[in-house]
Amino acid sequence: MGRIAILIALLGGTAVSASDLALPEADAVFPEFSDAEIKLGQLLFYDPILSGSKEVSCASCHHPSLGTSDGLSLGLGDGAHGLGPERRADPDNLPEQRVPRNATALFNIGAPEFTVMFHDGRLEADASRPSGLRTPLEDEMVMGFDSVLSAQTMFPVLSPDEMAGHYTENDVARAVRQGFLTHEGGAWDIIASRVDDVPEYRERFDQVIGTDAPIRFTDISNALAAFITFEWRADDSPFDQFLRGGDPLPAEAVEGMALFYGEAGCSGCHSGQFQTDHRFHAIAMPQFGPGKAERFETHAKDIGRMRVTGDPSDAYKFRTPPLRNITMTAPYGHDGAYATLEAVVRHHLDPVSALQQYDITQAALPRLPNANDERVLSDPDEMAAIEAANELKRVKLPNDKLDQIIAFLETLTDPVAEDGRLGVPESVPSGLPVDQ
Repeated sequence: MGRIAILIALLGGTAVSASDLALPEADAVFPEFSDAEIKLGQLLFYDPILSGSKEVSCASCHHPSLGTSDGLSLGLGDGAHGLGPERRADPDNLPEQRVPRNATALFNIGAPEFTVMFHDGRLEADASRPSGLRTPLEDEMVMGFDSVLSAQTMFPVLSPDEMAGHYTENDVARAVRQGFLTHEGGAWDIIASRVDDVPEYRERFDQVIGTDAPIRFTDISNALAAFITFEWRADDSPFDQFLRGGDPLPAEAVEGMALFYGEAGCSGCHSGQFQTDHRFHAIAMPQFGPGKAERFETHAKDIGRMRVTGDPSDAYKFRTPPLRNITMTAPYGHDGAYATLEAVVRHHLDPVSALQQYDITQAALPRLPNANDERVLSDPDEMAAIEAANELKRVKLPNDKLDQIIAFLETLTDPVAEDGRLGVPESVPSGLPVDQ
């Protein structure tokens, strides 16, 4: 039985016919990489050697056991220890602040359609630029990144809140604070030299870039991108299989699919195979934490896309997240405001009321002394500005229909990507501890 016939049968009692559903095609194409580069990228991903103090790895905030995120609303990078909800600030080396935004999941971001990175899109592919990229660090960009995903890995290692660390505590942090990033002897060179000094890494890079080539930071980032693309490709969920003419979805999920692509209007933004239009929208998401601001700025608000474009019409807009493996990636929102999938779906159905009634106790925020997390939530003017920017119309749905939407979202889980293809290595060449 074909997909349309199955839909007609399963939707028999609904007001939406199969032909009304603008379903996507399951036709994503992913780049391929050598086994040597993928395995190299795996080891680098889990190795704290890339961080300033050699205590934070990429996996510290993007761990497979936590849906390739960290299970926190706003995480703690350098100056904290532990994984996910167990992460605790080091009283002898306290983080300066929380990481300002929620750690994004990594599923499918190696697919070519992902040309925009981060919640505000501050890094994006742009063929008109010499580096092929548009970014606030444009003057620092160099040639050699194989993809926008490869370039994305540059940002965490240069962030004091994530991997670089405090100004005085290590050579990478000092280079970053002094503005020596891609220069000779700068932060990238320091990290690349560390890796080059480990014999096993040098041997593995020989297989990828050649024995006579010096290891550059872009070689490291390209290997990381190869691993992320391979490890967390997620395009074989029950929904993908259904789109390809495979087994039908459960009846409740089919009802939820009809709502998602119909009455509830979810697909207006969550379009395409991976349910994202790669654009930016203001949906009155509650805000807390330090906000995305320069160190000299005193406000705590996060104006989202406007911070990149300077256009007031972009205020409080954030990128539409893809929905593959969404059941694994709580908490939800650009700052992880909602702890459950049901709560964030309810927010989308009535954003203004949800903002007005928001309770920060549901946020997963590790204790950080002196953190003033509720500055925006307690500021009537800021709350009014977030509310006024909202683009979503209220949608009234009974609870049983909300349950159906969630049942559909559950069919977006790819079990292979959920488990990972290579998994977590027992050890890394540097000999530093691996977060298991």
